Formats: sequence, structure tokens, C-alpha cells
Amino acid sequence: QVQLVESGGGLVQAGGSLRLSCATSGFTFRNYRIGWFRQAPGKEREEVSYISEDDGGTYYAESVKGRFTIVADGEKKTVILQMNRLNPEDTAVYTCAADLFPQLRPRGIGTYTDYPYWGQGTQVTVSQ
Repeated sequence: QVQLVESGGGLVQAGGSLRLSCATSGFTFRNYRIGWFRQAPGKEREEVSYISEDDGGTYYAESVKGRFTIVADGEKKTVILQMNRLNPEDTAVYTCAADLFPQLRPRGIGTYTDYPYWGQGTQVTVSQ
């Protein structure tokens, strides 16, 4: 079955960096859309980035554009979210999600959130 396991969260000072990993298994790493979501206490979950093998595109929320980078490592079947210049507003639980029919989904960040497969999440805390 499809499984997603996140790692790399932790505590970092403002201005620092973290590298989140989403290790995948249970599907052929060829046709996918994998998104990173975050949810802070008292706030709605938001999609911060996704990568789609369908169009080879990477997409970012405005709040993280220029600071976060998403890449896929096909050999390791892992999707990385490199987060730089972190600030306290980035504090949240970060979760990756996968969809195996990217060609059927609307394009654009936040346009599709009903991913069928989700990881357990990893906490990111950014201190002042």
C-alpha cells in the first residue's frame, strides 16, 4: 500500500534552514503529484508546495516563494522540501500527501487538496 513518511522537522532559529523529506513507497515513482501542507495551531491547513510529474512543474504558495524549494529524488523515491530563511510564521506541522492521477487534477497551488494518501506529519518550530 502507499506509504509516506516525513522526517527532518525540528526547532530552528529565525533565519535558519530545515530540510524535510517525504519518503514514499507502495507505488511506481513515475506518475505522481506530491504536495507539502502545513497547519499551525488555530489555522487552516494550507498547501505550501507541490511537485507534479505530469507537467514537471513545481508550485509554491506566495508566502514561501523564493524561500522554499521542492525537488524529487527518483532514485530514492523521496520528495524534499528545502526551507530557507525560516521565520516564526512558518511554525506548523508539515505533512506530505500523494496523488497518483496528477493529469486529472487542477493545476495551481491550493487548487486540489483531496489527496488520498497522507503522511503522519513532522513538527517545524521557528523561534525568534
